Amino acid sequence: MEANAKKAENRQIPFLDLDALHEPLSEELEAAYRDVVSSGSFILGANVAALEEEIAAYCGTGHAVGVASGTDAIHLALRAYGVGPGDDVITSPFTFCATADSIMLAGARPLFADIDPHTFNIDPGAVESALTGRTRAVIAVNLYGQAADLQRLRALADRHDFLLIEDNAQALGATLGGKRTGSLGDAGAISFFPSKNLGCFGDGGMVITDDEAAAARLRSLRVHGAARKYYSEELGLNSRLDELQAAFLRVKLPHLDSWNLKRRENACLYDSLLAGHEGIVTPAVSDGSEHVYHQYTVRVRERERVREELAAAGVATAVYYPVPLHRQPLFDSALVPDAGLSEAEKATGEVLSLPIGPELSETQVERVAASLIEAVSR
Repeated sequence: MEANAKKAENRQIPFLDLDALHEPLSEELEAAYRDVVSSGSFILGANVAALEEEIAAYCGTGHAVGVASGTDAIHLALRAYGVGPGDDVITSPFTFCATADSIMLAGARPLFADIDPHTFNIDPGAVESALTGRTRAVIAVNLYGQAADLQRLRALADRHDFLLIEDNAQALGATLGGKRTGSLGDAGAISFFPSKNLGCFGDGGMVITDDEAAAARLRSLRVHGAARKYYSEELGLNSRLDELQAAFLRVKLPHLDSWNLKRRENACLYDSLLAGHEGIVTPAVSDGSEHVYHQYTVRVRERERVREELAAAGVATAVYYPVPLHRQPLFDSALVPDAGLSEAEKATGEVLSLPIGPELSETQVERVAASLIEAVSR
């Protein structure tokens, strides 16, 4: 008995344990698989339509349109509103490349504005400084599971007449002022990548909006620009959320709130265990914001050494993100000005994401925290 307890204590703590998350749902997931296979309907079937209604209701928007990925969700949201060549779109340099790739895929030019060092989200003051005469949209990334300063950004958008698009890939279920993220801009882009708080078993995405005309155009753009079958009116994509993935997501969606609650409980325990330890900066939560902790990201000095020591102690970690977008070859200085992005650059050298999934036990959180404190103290 003692040997087994010791063995469990020393077991590797994975960054995310999807097997543990899915095991209690295995019978429902298998039934969903069988139902789709026996239906013979695999493309834009009943499950996609039902999931669109369920996500729209969950987020509090009038429409939801399933697409093939989170990247397509951003790209097609821009195109649905007519953003394209000759337009500038401002976004954060501290995010996954898909946010800015999507701007270029729409034919527009990405420009970067610096981040708030406490929340890691785009700084509205920096956005205002980055505005040009061609600015058509701002993409606010709700990074790590917390809303950007969407109220200030909305006020800016209204004053300067640009679109506000939310990259809500990491924050499904989060709120700001009691409203779900993704519903506070003109449109919200969702990713169902497997590691997300609500993930499928492959790629998948969705766009949510209250704009009926934009939703109609999205439904056309995702099927080769054809509002009706075999009549293509504009250049679109083959970007349809898979029926099987929609069925799996419908099994998981009713558990999202309880999973997000468990993430917050794990984060609260981390906060208490790590409080007051010099050299560890825990995540900040903005007033009026309910964080869903897609990532629990601390700031530490000598990040790579600390990470190596955690790995040696059996604790898996991740770095989101090691290189800011304006320092990557695709977004060279001829295309994207890189001045005034010091907070994003500093963050890339200090951020470290710890295991935070809902499958994580209290004992595991305590072990991760103790290992981090020990590594930082060396």
